[in-house]
Order: sequence, then structure tokens, then C-alpha cells
Amino acid sequence: MNRAPRGKKIRTEFRKGHESRQRKTDFTRDFHDAPTDDAGLEELQQRERLTGKGELTRKRTVVGQTSDGEEAGFEVRRDVDEQCVPGRVISVHGLACRVGDDSGTVYRCSVRGILKSLSTELRHVVVTGDRVTIRVTGEQEGVIERIEPRYGTISRTSRGRRHAIATNVDGLLIVASAAEPGIKPNLIDRMLVTAERAGVEPLICVNKIDLADAASLQPLLGVYGQLGYRILLVSARTGRGIDRLRSWVQGRDTVVAGQSGVGKSSILNALEPGLNLRVGEVSRENQKGKHTTTAATLIPLAMGGHLVDTPGIRSFPLWDLVPAEIAGWYRDVRPFVNRCRFPDCTHSHEERCGVKDAVADNLIDLRRYDSLLHLQDGDDA
Repeated sequence: MNRAPRGKKIRTEFRKGHESRQRKTDFTRDFHDAPTDDAGLEELQQRERLTGKGELTRKRTVVGQTSDGEEAGFEVRRDVDEQCVPGRVISVHGLACRVGDDSGTVYRCSVRGILKSLSTELRHVVVTGDRVTIRVTGEQEGVIERIEPRYGTISRTSRGRRHAIATNVDGLLIVASAAEPGIKPNLIDRMLVTAERAGVEPLICVNKIDLADAASLQPLLGVYGQLGYRILLVSARTGRGIDRLRSWVQGRDTVVAGQSGVGKSSILNALEPGLNLRVGEVSRENQKGKHTTTAATLIPLAMGGHLVDTPGIRSFPLWDLVPAEIAGWYRDVRPFVNRCRFPDCTHSHEERCGVKDAVADNLIDLRRYDSLLHLQDGDDA
């Protein structure tokens, strides 16, 4: 039987906190406690180390293969033995994860300590949708030994670090509501930028269309339609548009995202009868919904594909995107950036700005332009 070739030894960086003290600082105590003969003094001299190298470094040796840290989340892909089995993360709950294998068995898994120690920009090491390799340790229990390379990761910034909401997806279903609560266009713009950067196809889904006049939404949604984004008006309560939405999600791995109270769980219940996800009411006082979904959860569909149900989003700070790069991710703004006089133009106050001229000529929607400026200033959606 041919064995898989072992990986090479790779020096990789660990998280902060995994280094020892820079150097030993209690030489005086050792001197007084050491034997006073010549042999004791010679041993003490040999143990003395005045450089910060060695224990200070956070680099460790790991056996495996190198990988693209930007895409995979780690710079090294650990070797595992043949007893491990592949699986996919269904949900993450603190230090424990629910992982399903190819047979449908769901394991409650912990994470191997070395994975939590490896240096990464992620706030949480394991993400819903991750393809992982686990070691079964008991009845429906296991340990995640390796996280496979990722693609299509939907992320935002949280506490200065990357918060990956879901990964290994090819669709982003941006759910808004026509009323109770109303549409937040700036939030939609941020999610569209995130979808563009992640290489996933977005669809703008406006729920609760039975509570509003569809014609009143035309000035806003028409702009997105002209930019080539797909838009679908649905009602989870009446069933309007659900069949068209079902045909779009079929066979895809899709993240369902939107603010609280827009009816994400209600739409999922309509798409997949029998889910019986908990739904909540919108507050009549502030028109805000309550969090009925507490953790991102991967849901398999009988018609093929998966949906990732996510908690409601109040704000969506973009991850790893400097203000100068934002205009390049706006489909309507991008063609006019090169017409600016200054290469570092902010499109706000400069003269001979191609973007401002396009706004004046009605080639760029004024609301989208304001959304761009708010995003460049770092304002919340």
C-alpha cells in the first residue's frame, strides 16, 4: 500500500503570547544559590545567555506543506495520518464545533491546540463552512486536526480583527425588507463590495413586499439593476417570489445575510419546508428585530446545495480595505477613477475629479456617491 508522502518541516509563526521571556533575568539569584566551587561557577557561565534570540521567537517547526495564508487562513497545511476523516463545519459554538462527515454523522469537535496557536488574522480559527479533517475520538466526538484551504469567504471587521462569517461559498443572498424595518442601502452597498472581493455572486432579496408598494422601491432598486445586480422581490408570508429564489439557491452554497428583523429565517423556512427555524417579531417602537439566530449555521438543502443562516447584522465594517481602494469596488464609480487629475483623489473636494464630474452629469447615482464617501470616512452602515 502506497503511503502519502510526508510534508517537509516548515518554520511558521505562532500567535502572540507563545513566546517565553526574552532572556533569563535572575542570574543574581542563581549566583547566590549556585555552588561556590569552580565547577559550579563554570556551569553558571555556560547557562548564561545575553541575546534575545531563541526563546523569544514565536516561530515553531510544523510538518506539512506551505499554503497561501491569504486564501487558506494559515501559512502551513499540517500533515495528518490516514485515520482522520474529512468533514465540514456546520456551526461554531465557542471552543466546540459541530462537524458533519460525508455519511451525515455529526460530531461535536474540539480544535487541536496547535491550530489555535498558529498565527492568523482571523478572530476565530474555525469558520462555518470550513472543510476540515477530524480525528474521531469517541461516539460522535472528535478533534479538528486540519483546516483545508478556503475560498469564497465572507468577512467583516470585528474588534480590529477579521471576523469570517462563512467560507467556501459561491453565493451571497443579501436580504432586506420593504418595511418593518426599512431598507438600509448603505448596508447593501457594503455587502456588495464584500461579495465582489470574495468572488461570490450576490443577489439582493427584498422581503415583505406585501407590506409596501413595489413601485416606491423602483428609484432605489433600479440603480442596482442597471449595475447588473440581480434583484428579487419576495414575501415569505404569501409565498411570492419564493419559487424563483429557490431556483437561484439550488445547487449553490449561499450565505444569507441582512439586518435583524428582515425575515431571513422566515425565507429559509419557506425555501426548505420542515426546517422550522425560530422567527421573531420586529419591535413596534424602534423598528428593529431581535436576534433569533445566534450562530452561523450550515443547512443542507434537499434540492442540492447549502444555505448558511447568519445572525442579524447591525453594522458591516469592511475588512482589510483602505479608503483609497474602495472606489475600485463600486461598479458604477470604477470607470471614472482614472479620469481624476490626482492619483490619490478622494473624490470629495478635489478639482478636476472624474467621479464628481460623473455625478454632476448623472452618470453616477447621487445616493451611491454619498454611500462611497461615508464608507471612505469609516462611518457605520
